[in-house]
Amino acid sequence: MAFACLCIISCNLWWGEAGYDDDENRINQLKPLNPYGDSKNEFDKWALQQKEKPYFWAGLKFFNVYGPNEFHKGRMASVIFHGFNQVQKDGVIRLFKSHRPEYKDGWQLRDFIYVKDVTSVCFFLMNHRKNSGIYNLGTGKARSFYDLASSTFKAMDIECNIQFVDMPIDIRDKYQYFTEAKMEKLSAIGYKEPFYSLEDGVSDYVCNYLLPAKYY
Repeated sequence: MAFACLCIISCNLWWGEAGYDDDENRINQLKPLNPYGDSKNEFDKWALQQKEKPYFWAGLKFFNVYGPNEFHKGRMASVIFHGFNQVQKDGVIRLFKSHRPEYKDGWQLRDFIYVKDVTSVCFFLMNHRKNSGIYNLGTGKARSFYDLASSTFKAMDIECNIQFVDMPIDIRDKYQYFTEAKMEKLSAIGYKEPFYSLEDGVSDYVCNYLLPAKYY
């Protein structure tokens, strides 16, 4: 039986000035800011160079994924997960101060995507089985860490209490202040499902999984 579907999972974090493109003609121009991001981009380049491929394959460039069952990830779990635990322990969420004048403290921007949307896209591609290629997977709308923290407090029905702490010096020069997925490519092949808003995704995660300590 022919191998039908290969899903290459990569991560679209820490890209440099060349941006967050999933245009395969520009993959070689992307310049990740750390070895982790570079390793993901190198794999994408390797995949594109292969002469023998399944009749359908998809490489997904995840943005900031959050949602149930990330407790095992430790410090790499989402800010929502860590923020929830901070509130449970200390009644506060701590965010990094901004070290760039054009961004207020806590208003650094990320494209946060709920894991249920990630799953929806994966199932779509598995059933679609056309238009092989590399695709961004975010919501296409950047939101601030302040919005994320505020939504977490609201979902917990607790008054918002955010503190700002200095960003560690060793990551300041590599820190991304803005990420946002270009999602036109995925939309063009027929994916039309709406993504969770940050508020709705955080509410579902906190109320239905974190508060009742629901793991599976």
